[in-house]
Amino acid sequence: MKARILIAEDDANIRLGLIATLESDGYTVTAASDGAQALKLFPQEKFDLVILDVMMPRQSGYDVCRALRGGGSAVPILLLTAKGEEIDKVVGLKLGADDYVLKPFGVHELLARVEALLRRARASGPALAAPELPPVFRLGPAEIDRRKFTATVAGRSASLTAREMKLAELFAAHPGEVLARDALLNAGWGVDYFGTTRTLDQHVAQLRKKVEPAPDDPRVIVTVHGIGYRHDQ
Repeated sequence: MKARILIAEDDANIRLGLIATLESDGYTVTAASDGAQALKLFPQEKFDLVILDVMMPRQSGYDVCRALRGGGSAVPILLLTAKGEEIDKVVGLKLGADDYVLKPFGVHELLARVEALLRRARASGPALAAPELPPVFRLGPAEIDRRKFTATVAGRSASLTAREMKLAELFAAHPGEVLARDALLNAGWGVDYFGTTRTLDQHVAQLRKKVEPAPDDPRVIVTVHGIGYRHDQ
């Protein structure tokens, strides 16, 4: 299901740009032109994230943040601010905001921070169990040596990076389970990592080259479309 995002921005050009950017990345967006309208819209549906411009007429982003937290909402809040003073950032965070982006901001930075906040919120659920594996374990036909950081399959050996080793351990510790991209990214990179699941996909692709007999036809780490990956033994 698409994440629902409420944005409040009084500058029409920025607001339209935010809507286009977020919707093009697959999010469902509801927009408000000021803080007061945002507070009216918020109870009407279940939002997964709120993006607030700090300087708005009627009620500022700070006011909206204070009201949402005062009402008991734990929805992730991202502040947009043109202010560069540290005290302004601190005020927002103390009021309960989760992160902020300074204007002018790049599209990629905004989307990365949005995804990171949503991932962090989802991470409050059950986390992947820490792997309990021997020094040498198997991942399909590959022999993984945790001491040497190597993978050996069909007589060929390759070095693993720290990220690849972590992913190999997670797949080996959860055979047959469908592991969501977000869960893998949280376990391997941490919930504060400001990156996208494309980073994960690239690392999985590299790991496949080292543990799959035929990387172009993966049978050990299988893609589960729309969700993540599964280790088939």
